[in-house]
Amino acid sequence: MTKKVFLGGKGITKRISIGGDSPVSLQTMWKDSINNLSTNSQKLDSIIQKINSLQILGCDLIRFAVPDIESAKGLCLIAEKTNMPLVADIHFDYKLALECLNGNVAAIRINPGNIGSFENTQKVVQACKDNGVAIRIGINSGSLPADLQKEIALGKITRSEGLCKTAVREAEVFDKLNFDQYVVSMKSSDVKETIECNEFYAREYNNPLHLGVTEAGPLIGGLVKSTIAFNTLLSENIGDTIRVSLSSSEENEVIAGLNILRECGKRKGGVQLVSCPRCGRIGFDVHSFVDRWQTKLLSMDKNITVAVMGCIVNGPGEGKHADLGIAGSNDKAIIFKQGKVVKTLPIKDEKDLQNLDKIFMQELESL
Repeated sequence: MTKKVFLGGKGITKRISIGGDSPVSLQTMWKDSINNLSTNSQKLDSIIQKINSLQILGCDLIRFAVPDIESAKGLCLIAEKTNMPLVADIHFDYKLALECLNGNVAAIRINPGNIGSFENTQKVVQACKDNGVAIRIGINSGSLPADLQKEIALGKITRSEGLCKTAVREAEVFDKLNFDQYVVSMKSSDVKETIECNEFYAREYNNPLHLGVTEAGPLIGGLVKSTIAFNTLLSENIGDTIRVSLSSSEENEVIAGLNILRECGKRKGGVQLVSCPRCGRIGFDVHSFVDRWQTKLLSMDKNITVAVMGCIVNGPGEGKHADLGIAGSNDKAIIFKQGKVVKTLPIKDEKDLQNLDKIFMQELESL
């Protein structure tokens, strides 16, 4: 079992733990700039609203890129208005980390190897100690030290071993500073390398591991890579927090991660959404209904199964296990519970569809 690291800091941040007996947490990374928030209250309010919706959906923490002082100040403003734990992603300039630590951030992502000097790292570590803030070490295959890159090129070690060795080097700096509240992340865009480097590290060290396949790609390809890597590692009880890195929205990253954790047995409860792929029988527009309802359903605090089926063939029959289901045929839709039809409604026009959504919500809330 890995050691437990606490994220939270001061102020109103929700304090969470990673590692030990803590549940595997789910995170995403903010996709847009957070500059100019001090003069743009509308943008700030929009960010907070989206953070709140991600939290309801099941996200446990969010990482923000902090490339400049304006972004650091922006992150501090965001942290004042949400209890979602926020992580500041810092490269090269330790002063940006110190600026973020003036606010209510829960963790800092830095690598001692690229922060300038041991003295600069020491300043950040001391500020983290003073504020009760954790650190994440982030290693990826594109930023290995020159000597290890040479060994890889000569065939002396594999890239997976190089990732692991780099993480060990970075962690040693924190150990020298008597700081143990850090999480280690080793990522590659290659699934095999991602699996191997985390397995190597987990055999020797007990620091919590953040799992991710870096630059995994667009929605489908990235989801495939992440699922293979996470399922392999989580089944070995390796991994304490995950992010599905996609060229897609934060919502899709969270939804993907949520489903992976559930299928791997690492997160229980919530709405289980099943739906048919649709076919030439074309009775009910499954795709548009799922698009409209997916986020709402996954955000609900109900331990139920909801089935969305495209026709009567796949309706109450294949969906009879569902607590609530919907299916359609021609110009009608049926709503069923545990395989028993409870409502039959027309779906001829937009008004009918709006009424269908209303009735479906009523039946959902009654469960």
